[in-house]
Amino acid sequence: MGSKKNYTSNNESKHSSPKQKNHEQMDHSKMGHDHHIHEESGEHVPHAYHDEQVHPEHQMNHNHHEGHGGHGGHEHHHHGNFKELFLKSLPLGIIVMLLSPMMGVTLPFQFSFSYSDILVAVLATILIIYGGKPFYMGAIDEFKQKAPGMMALVTLGIGVSYFYSIYAVVTRYVTGEHVMDFFFEFASLILIMLLGHWIEMKAVGEAGDAQKALAELMPKDADVVLEDDSVESRPVSQLQVGDVIRVQAGENIPADGVIQRGQSRVNEALLTGESKPIEKNVEDQVIGGSTNNEGVLYIEVQETGDKSFISQVQTLISQAQDQPSRAENLANKVASWLFYIAIVAALVSFITWLFLTDVQTAVIFMVTTLVIACPHALGLAIPLVVARSTSLGASRGLLVKDREALELATKADVMILDKTGTLTTGEFKVLNAESLSKGYSTDEVIALMAGIEGGSSHPIAQSIVSFAEKKGIKLINFDSIEIVPGAGVEGEANGHRYKLISQMAFGKKVDFDIPKGATVSFLVEEEEVIGAVALGDELKTTSIELMNVLKSNGIKPIMATGDNEKAAQGIAEKLRIDYKSNQSPQDKYDLVESLKNEGKTVIMVGDGVNDAPSLALADVGVAIGAGTQVALDSADVILTQSDPGDIESFIELANKTTSKMKQNLIWGAGYNFIAIPIAAGILAPIGITLAPAVGAVLMSISTVIVAINAMTLRLKN
Repeated sequence: MGSKKNYTSNNESKHSSPKQKNHEQMDHSKMGHDHHIHEESGEHVPHAYHDEQVHPEHQMNHNHHEGHGGHGGHEHHHHGNFKELFLKSLPLGIIVMLLSPMMGVTLPFQFSFSYSDILVAVLATILIIYGGKPFYMGAIDEFKQKAPGMMALVTLGIGVSYFYSIYAVVTRYVTGEHVMDFFFEFASLILIMLLGHWIEMKAVGEAGDAQKALAELMPKDADVVLEDDSVESRPVSQLQVGDVIRVQAGENIPADGVIQRGQSRVNEALLTGESKPIEKNVEDQVIGGSTNNEGVLYIEVQETGDKSFISQVQTLISQAQDQPSRAENLANKVASWLFYIAIVAALVSFITWLFLTDVQTAVIFMVTTLVIACPHALGLAIPLVVARSTSLGASRGLLVKDREALELATKADVMILDKTGTLTTGEFKVLNAESLSKGYSTDEVIALMAGIEGGSSHPIAQSIVSFAEKKGIKLINFDSIEIVPGAGVEGEANGHRYKLISQMAFGKKVDFDIPKGATVSFLVEEEEVIGAVALGDELKTTSIELMNVLKSNGIKPIMATGDNEKAAQGIAEKLRIDYKSNQSPQDKYDLVESLKNEGKTVIMVGDGVNDAPSLALADVGVAIGAGTQVALDSADVILTQSDPGDIESFIELANKTTSKMKQNLIWGAGYNFIAIPIAAGILAPIGITLAPAVGAVLMSISTVIVAINAMTLRLKN
């Protein structure tokens, strides 16, 4: 066979720092997909003449999405299944609240009996061990990171209220003195916090496993062709460079390699996001994980293991997921402030009241201050907004997997967008067709073109046929059709001889309006051009408006595509945006990384395995729903309707959701900022103190306001 095309790459970066600049270049991007004419008997595939521009983005762009390991939306979820924890803790918590007064005030639905406080103490002990575990485990994590936040604040609240309440019960039975307990506040805080985390987890769902999805693209076994031409089944893990493998129609290709024998069309949609099968012939290269659609292929293995295309994409995804999140968790930041304020206020209160009164009074003021700081409303402030936001988003075709993506999107400086399948339909369509001869009408030219292409199953031929059918033009029947090697196709109809050939094959200048980046073919009769057709990847109807929306929001759009310069320039000029062509997955990954290193917040939009690394690395990854599972797993947000116009809704949703979050944090934390100093007795010198019961009522009102405010979140029609 002919010389091999080398697309190997060192995989040293797999073991290097995620921030390392000199990532190995994924030379798969240089894998040329030459579009040879197939001359199988009985099959008419005359499309070498449709130019290299026909399948430009089949140069392997491998983009990558920002890792969920870095996105902090679920940083504590590994400490427990909050749904299960809440449902199992609920009966215990309800019993505790029914048997315990709220800050010393017995409510109408509460009751007690002899030794009921001992029962409450036992149930509370079970509750703090079981239901409280995710919070104190989370607090340990926060202290290890020297960043106490929500978990530390909750642990402080439940810890103080539990231990002081146990002390109160013991004191009653040892000394006979009545000491107020906080079991009601303890139980209600645990239940509200568990419920809040469950609501949020249910709303945003679990992040997918992109690397697992990648691995599933590869078959487990391969048919290896031996020297005597017999075939032996062998695990893919045992393949070696130089082995020849047989891949039959419908099978996934087990390894990266080059075709030694056979011809077919290979579907690389799962890897590249491209919808068109690619013609493959001898010496063309193929990628492990793609699907052989038609004939039998004999492929010489060129890359295995760490050097394979899929392995390199996995490496990029791992690197992206190892990078820390840049999101500022507003709720955690506010909780951190409250934590320190509560500690300082409680200590100042204790010392002050110890000096003015006695130890018991000082302790009561200190404990009341810490219990008042319990973030009941704060615990629901964000989850309720997230639940409402997620519901609204879903109704608009937006699935938000990581809530911090909403916060980050409001700070976005740059949005990088893939072209094919994202800004464009990903399907080649007739952009322009017309008659260039007075002897034929445009409809007659289209009928001839569709007729001569009618026997082909090639995507471009089908687009011409589909165009004629949609216009209600009947195809002209050809008596014979023959392939013109390296040029196109010719045939005879109604006693006339016609050719449909590429612009290059025709070789003469023709006065015809050619859309930038389009592929052109001419219909020729007796060496005279009688018609022309331009085909191209069509912009989605909402793409232009999206560019205007992004610019109005201060977000700079950049198109990054694996397409060639001419095709990319044509689309970019229509959209009036900057662009980068011939982009490999590594190139896109490096582009995202360089922008982030400049301090910019980056949103990446894409649809294929080639986009997965960049989707994972970007601050916010947005996947087109019609794309690959790997891309969907790597993204923070999924556009289920595959419409770029939905990005406008996402930006609006992000802005309004973040605004509601801030409002709820003000309502939820504002109560604490005011109540804590008063509970500590700062206004006692002028006769103003905050009775525990009043504090509890204010706490409840704050929670109700937070819930109502979350429900008022709306999107414009």
